[in-house]
Amino acid sequence: MPLIVTPARLSKLSEFYHQLGSMLTAGLTLIQTLEQIHRSPPAHFLRRPVRRLLDGLNQGLDFGDALLTLPGWLPSFDVALIVAGEKSGRLDAVFRILAEYYQARARLARQVLSYLAYPLFTLHGAIFIIPFAAAFVSGDWGGYLRQTIGLLGFAYVLVFLLLYACQSRRGEFWRSLLETIAHPIPILGKARRQLAVARLATALEALLNAGVPIFQAWQLSAAASGSPALRRAVAAWEPHLQAGETPGDLLGRTRAFPEMFASLYHTGEISGSLDDALRRLRQYYDEESARRFQALAAWLPRIVYFAIVIYIASYIVGFWTNYYSAILNSPLGSPE
Repeated sequence: MPLIVTPARLSKLSEFYHQLGSMLTAGLTLIQTLEQIHRSPPAHFLRRPVRRLLDGLNQGLDFGDALLTLPGWLPSFDVALIVAGEKSGRLDAVFRILAEYYQARARLARQVLSYLAYPLFTLHGAIFIIPFAAAFVSGDWGGYLRQTIGLLGFAYVLVFLLLYACQSRRGEFWRSLLETIAHPIPILGKARRQLAVARLATALEALLNAGVPIFQAWQLSAAASGSPALRRAVAAWEPHLQAGETPGDLLGRTRAFPEMFASLYHTGEISGSLDDALRRLRQYYDEESARRFQALAAWLPRIVYFAIVIYIASYIVGFWTNYYSAILNSPLGSPE
């Protein structure tokens, strides 16, 4: 798998899931569907894993077991939904959900990149142009390269590490660290928490409809959410569930979950309409997280642009301050 998942790759995954769902809905078997996709995949990188899935299915494996022969190919969220869809006979619906999910992620990623293009272009220009005059006068081109290439190289490494940590396939340490850092950040922290809750509700609805036992369904859904905090919170429920309490009882005492989620889930649990409650929760938190991520996509370029203006202004002020100080301290500039 690539170190960085691009918007183009997300779009290809969306198309892959869309084709799977459409062909299954049209009446093709899963093997026939994968054979069609293998002959003409949405992207070249899908050909090899699809071939391995076909090999597993032809050997008598279930689709979920075949996916286990490709560790790390798909995030745990995808695997949990696919396994649940296979058990419940709703694979086509699961593939449609995943297609919409990845299409939304690709659209948001493109939006962020398009908004950031001009500020980043301006930043690169400022980094190269501002120190040029001083380097030209002094002849210190080594210092110029440190100020430009060195600074940009350091910034690229930081951005690369951040993007690496953001990928859902990364280990528990990376995801936990990122969650801790992002939690207090306005808009971003809440958007990530709402997205994790939406993913959990989606996986939980699918797993419960597939007949998975309640605690196992919660454990799998918490892992699929991508949030280490939710996974740890659900893992701590086991002794309470064995004592006869229900997830609805425990949600109200678990700070990791929003109050609205706990209330609506408990209501659905009591009334016997848990499917409808989880569907409503998924839609609500999906929409809320998308709204916040879109707001972040709109404001992030402005913040970057403002930071660039401050950088340029501070450099100009520093330059003229040093210039006038040099004049005043020179023999010609000192008072008699």
